[in-house]
Amino acid sequence: MHRAFEERRYLIPFRATLLPQIFTEVLVIGEGVAGQSAALAAAAHADVIIAAKGRLPDSNTYWAQGGIASVLDPADTFESHAEDTMKAGAGLCDAGIVRRIVDAGPDCISDLSGYGVPFDPAPDDGTGAPPGHALGREGGHTRSRIVHCDGDATGKALGTTMDQQVRAHERIRLFEECFVMDLITVNGAPPRCAGAITHHPRYGLQVIWASATILASGGIGQVYRESTNPSAATGDGIAMAYRAQARIADMAFVQFHPTTLYVAGASRALITEAVRGEGAHLVDRNGDRFMADYHEMAELAPRDIVSRAILAQMSQTGHTHCFLDCRHLGADHFKARFPGISRLLAEFDLDPATDPIPIHPSAHYMIGGVRTDEHARTNVTGLYACGEVACSGLHGANRLASNSLLEGMVMGAEAGRTSAEMTEAGNGAAPARTISDIPVSSRSQLDVSDVRSSLRSVMWRHVGIERTGDRLAEVQEMFEFWARYTLDKIFDDREGWQVQNMLLVGALITRAAQWRCESRGTHYRTDHPEPREQYRAHEVWQRGREEPETESVESSV
Repeated sequence: MHRAFEERRYLIPFRATLLPQIFTEVLVIGEGVAGQSAALAAAAHADVIIAAKGRLPDSNTYWAQGGIASVLDPADTFESHAEDTMKAGAGLCDAGIVRRIVDAGPDCISDLSGYGVPFDPAPDDGTGAPPGHALGREGGHTRSRIVHCDGDATGKALGTTMDQQVRAHERIRLFEECFVMDLITVNGAPPRCAGAITHHPRYGLQVIWASATILASGGIGQVYRESTNPSAATGDGIAMAYRAQARIADMAFVQFHPTTLYVAGASRALITEAVRGEGAHLVDRNGDRFMADYHEMAELAPRDIVSRAILAQMSQTGHTHCFLDCRHLGADHFKARFPGISRLLAEFDLDPATDPIPIHPSAHYMIGGVRTDEHARTNVTGLYACGEVACSGLHGANRLASNSLLEGMVMGAEAGRTSAEMTEAGNGAAPARTISDIPVSSRSQLDVSDVRSSLRSVMWRHVGIERTGDRLAEVQEMFEFWARYTLDKIFDDREGWQVQNMLLVGALITRAAQWRCESRGTHYRTDHPEPREQYRAHEVWQRGREEPETESVESSV
């Protein structure tokens, strides 16, 4: 990777300026379910600030349709949920963290019900007993174990309810529209995180000093041209953690959702996997159902297999997309089960009772991220990570559907509790003059929007669902060029800062994909189409090192 990515320590210059100071015991970066869970847990022992880049609807949590996976059916078992997770993860799941998160599922659902999350009830069984939760099934699950809200609006209901809890808590302050630009670290072995530098459109640059900092900043979907993620998902957390010497793992593994609405000129909108779980079929332009030709589980196969099958079928038929056929499900059933999707389709004059839904794969979820232990600690003292920004070892090489909200709650709460080790020890940071020595660039100016568009297009074409070594090498060369003309620039707005973060994250994904000369989970190399035992390990990258370290996989509890 270009030396500019390795040498640049901070994203913005500070020109020996003493910035306005804010002090807190715990700083949480991000307000999705992981950040909310972390803040609520930390507030049991500390004063907390949540720095949110936007507002709740800007988070991936808010738009999560599918639901939360949990063992609630007496006929289901924790062993089965763990086995499904491990199978989807293609040999890279850490078994200990899998069992820890799977086992916590019922308690999480109980806690959320206590908060008032309106889970959909199971149909009345006629016995007069209180109804339990309706349980759906999604790809990769061998049992129905997905709880949901309002059919396909689980994330909105979950996030909104948790947001009410956060706002009502006397020890939590929520700073919305607060862009976190960089983590502040104190040099040492290991380095220690002392808080972050932020920008608010009203208050400008500020330093938030914190004894403990919890990264819960979400995903990287906007690095790709086709994405289900909201515009805020630009990988800021991974980028700032890398600059702060945090260890970054498994970056080759980006999950692509098989079914997003494909309408020319419109942004991509997710069509939840639960639609296939209800019995919808994937068909090509000729109306032929094709998934059984690719996998024994047909439409319920893991997402990476379904995404590649759709691409293959598009290639065979010479068409730009495939279709999700829901006509046999019945109009009333579809509308009752998926009211949000029904409203979305109506905006485009599509009726699932009569029209096959045009779909196309899109980037959806970052499986890799900031490497953590089972308590959400990173290698940087005082820095914790949870949710999509983190790599806990739960997902391995491919995330099992609806495990992410569960992980966000479990590991978010764990990060909040564990942060007490910093706050109780009194590891506060004293104000300091923060200096950057980035010189003014002598090179020509550049069009940030053009760089962003080019980056997203090349990532989709060559570092997307299918990859090959030659193309990855070409993309590496492109990043070398972009680094020379962007990382020496001083930007004064969010668009520029985000593009610099996207470039760094894109470079990390590309480098990891080029290093991993095999196919496993979401990572498919056409020049190395089979998994290889030598790569059954977590690869861990750190700033200043040309090659990754490898960590063995914890394959047994």
